[in-house]
Amino acid sequence: MLKVIQRKNKPEEQAKAQVHLEPAAWDFGTTGNKVFFISLGCPRNLVDTEVMIGILLQAGFEATGELKDADFIVINTCGFLESSRQESLDTIGEALKSRKKNAKVIATGCMAQSHGDLIRSTFPDIHYLLGSGDVKEILRAVEAKEHGAYISSAKSFLEMGEVPRTLSTPANYAYLKIAEGCRKRCAFCKIPSIKGPLKSKTIEQVVKEVSLLLNNGIQEIILIAQDLGDWGKDLGYSKSQGLVALLQAILNSTDQHFWLRLLYLYPDEISEELIALMKKDTRICHYLDMPLQHINDDILKAMRRTTSKQEIMDTLSSLRREIPDIVIRTSLMVGFPGETEEQFEELCSFVKLGLLDDVGIFKFSKEEGTHAATLPEQIAEEVKQERLVKLSDLQRKQVTKKNKKFIGKQLQVIVEGYHPESNLLMRGRYYGQCPEIDGMVIINDGRKVKAFGKHYNVQITDVTDYDLIGRVL
Repeated sequence: MLKVIQRKNKPEEQAKAQVHLEPAAWDFGTTGNKVFFISLGCPRNLVDTEVMIGILLQAGFEATGELKDADFIVINTCGFLESSRQESLDTIGEALKSRKKNAKVIATGCMAQSHGDLIRSTFPDIHYLLGSGDVKEILRAVEAKEHGAYISSAKSFLEMGEVPRTLSTPANYAYLKIAEGCRKRCAFCKIPSIKGPLKSKTIEQVVKEVSLLLNNGIQEIILIAQDLGDWGKDLGYSKSQGLVALLQAILNSTDQHFWLRLLYLYPDEISEELIALMKKDTRICHYLDMPLQHINDDILKAMRRTTSKQEIMDTLSSLRREIPDIVIRTSLMVGFPGETEEQFEELCSFVKLGLLDDVGIFKFSKEEGTHAATLPEQIAEEVKQERLVKLSDLQRKQVTKKNKKFIGKQLQVIVEGYHPESNLLMRGRYYGQCPEIDGMVIINDGRKVKAFGKHYNVQITDVTDYDLIGRVL
């Protein structure tokens, strides 16, 4: 059974997951071939990690749940922000320090692709570097007799079913990456240069993967891409055809009930047709992760975003009007070059409106090679930190206020297991909580729970910060 240890990430932090298998679940009768995985960054990275796990297991390697027992430690790095790269370096350093004698450490992914020289110069003992588009070459990396690297011109990897993948998520949900790369050119973002141009899976491939996941007992499929709304534009679909056509094909392919969750959908890609489909088929969770970044028109323009304040407000109003129970998550950035105090206060006022449910807040990171890094009026780090703290505190109050409205209500909750801090409590999620991103439902009376991974009606009795508290009815 594949098992994941994942740090609960705060809104302003990157996620970090240590992915490994319970040793007892696999017996290849081999020695000296135990592998331990650490996956950093976004769920798209995690899918790539799952592909590498699948390749190595198929080749007869044995996975271990203990880093100190591993003969190979594979770290799938993130290179999106300076803080991400530092976390990757710290993780590599920890692995090299904690490994057993002669264990090989392999760095893969975005940072290996974009900053391989930095990794190698910082850690000469690193065994191998593998580019973010070279996931399928993981066997080459672990079997290499000498230090080396395989970093091709491919900047991202989009598994099309031709290589194995072993899920690392809990048994009830899985991520499905429908595209890689990005067509957008936001001023602050390096993703296009790191991941390359948009590459979409075909409808047939996505539907095939959905069927495989459902047949394996998955009850929640989370669609991911850099921007879901761009899906298919490289295949000839227009804005009004693409994502809606894909979703309709998925939903028409099965009568089975499951949750279909949409992550990373930009506001300019939310059409009337999409809203109508979400209303029509309740299998699509009434939940959207919609990156906004800011609300001030001048800042949005400087960021090279394609929507204005009014267009964002219109989209949010339309969603709230047509789907009253929708949960909207977003990301906001503070400290973009030239952001004045007045513009920051406009962002604070926007959050106070209560149109958003959950917000991830980030400080602007001056990334070499981006347009924003060349802009004048760069904001001092201490000012960015002050704004981060202020907006985070404000958002926390908004979340608590919204969550209190659930007290006394009943929610359908998938109960996933015991609470990480106590076996006297259980944990679960309702449709408005995305795994490893949002809060959870803490169950303090689970006597009627017969099995984990099943849906139960839960009455909410209290709240605590980002989490709801309730009892199973």
